[in-house]
Amino acid sequence: MAPFLKWSEEISVGVEELDEQHKVLINMINNLHDAMQERRSHEVVSQIMVQLREYTRIHFAVEESLMRILGYPDYEEHKKQHEELMLSVKDLSQKIKDGKSSISFELMYFLKAWLTNHIMESDKQYTTHFLSSGANAKLRKRSWISSLWQ
Repeated sequence: MAPFLKWSEEISVGVEELDEQHKVLINMINNLHDAMQERRSHEVVSQIMVQLREYTRIHFAVEESLMRILGYPDYEEHKKQHEELMLSVKDLSQKIKDGKSSISFELMYFLKAWLTNHIMESDKQYTTHFLSSGANAKLRKRSWISSLWQ
């Protein structure tokens, strides 16, 4: 089965650590999509949603930390976008956990569109600033992040 969402260099932000984290998010969305397609149990879908929410929280914290450290001028607006998504995902996760909602194709396309649009339109805006402010394009993953999510 072809992946629901596929990584491409077109969506690379040019900072290895952030690209690798984006790949993990894509993989998690694909896992959620596969679970939905395979009509996996409510518990399996709920667990994937918890993992997606937690990893997204960590990813956003890393991005926002780099923005603060490197003095990114649009930090507040970018952080607001992150907060809005986290509220939406938290609300949806709770509804799924409580049995009041299920994963739908509409949700999957929302996640796919949000992630690709956010990377292409918002994240790519920080690339030049990050690299010109001293971020290394080959910024490596911290071992604690690697051990948690790989």
